[in-house]
Amino acid sequence: MMSKTTVVTGASGHIGANLVRALLAEGRPVRVLLHVDRRAIDGLEVEVAEGDVCDLKSLCAAFAGADVVYHLAARISLSMGEWPLLESINVVGTRNIVEACLRSGVRRLVHFSSIHALVQEPMDMPVDELRPLAESSRYPPYDRSKAAGEKEVRKGIQRGLDAIIINPTAVVGPYDHAPSHFGQALLTLTRGRLPALVDGGFNWVDARDVVQGAMRAEEHAATGARYLLSGHWASMCDLASMVEEISGVASPKLVCPLWLAPVGTPFASIYASITRTRPLYTRASLIAMRSNRNMSYEKAARDLGYNPRPLRDSIGDTLRWFAENGYLRLPATRPIK
Repeated sequence: MMSKTTVVTGASGHIGANLVRALLAEGRPVRVLLHVDRRAIDGLEVEVAEGDVCDLKSLCAAFAGADVVYHLAARISLSMGEWPLLESINVVGTRNIVEACLRSGVRRLVHFSSIHALVQEPMDMPVDELRPLAESSRYPPYDRSKAAGEKEVRKGIQRGLDAIIINPTAVVGPYDHAPSHFGQALLTLTRGRLPALVDGGFNWVDARDVVQGAMRAEEHAATGARYLLSGHWASMCDLASMVEEISGVASPKLVCPLWLAPVGTPFASIYASITRTRPLYTRASLIAMRSNRNMSYEKAARDLGYNPRPLRDSIGDTLRWFAENGYLRLPATRPIK
């Protein structure tokens, strides 16, 4: 008996590219919703449906006959602006996804939210699935947009939709075609072009571990369940040391205290403009670097057998993938190990 179709929105993104490959490895027919970028799916045996999360009609066409929809398409932003764009994609777009699933008879929706959708305080207590949503205006626009997107999914559940929610932390790993914000930061570090580090950090998780956890949740989770898929907290200095150990490229000598870093954000924007990269240090990213250090994956471990790999392995695999795919050149005498 042939498996029913699984649809992936955001297949061109970092997690999406890993998810599509994992689904195909299980022999599942995959249809991807493609908006613009197709690099992440080139050469893969997938069905392509052109569409846009802002276009309900295109979503209904893409979801026709689908059994499961993984919704990853989103606007990721490190800016304190962009609310209209974030709202249109992350909130209204998710509302359209929910409506299209209901109209098309999709059996299960796996919605990818973010750790940023959850309140971080109190900082001396672990962040888990019971934390409230970050809805206050004091949170960055991206955080609020992902929280609002979750509420759209909950409304769909009240209307009879079988949906679950996944909250990953900051993602690292191979198949980062865009590249992502953190992928760009790793490239900048490994090219020796990051002038300074900030004495802050975040919880980092491998995209492949997120995919494995999400696929197990699709199979086992109850309707309405949420799973926080985190990894390991590491500072920017820790990451730079890993990059230096793996690649031989010396880490920046200048480390700026987190409390002083906001003074330098305008200069970081200018530097990014000169180097034609996205700024790593913005007001929103500095807020994230002050986040809770204890993000618990205890529920996922208990229910799904979730066990994220060591961060050092993820960094090595990511840099190796960048090197093998032409994003990064390293001395032949120092292969990535």
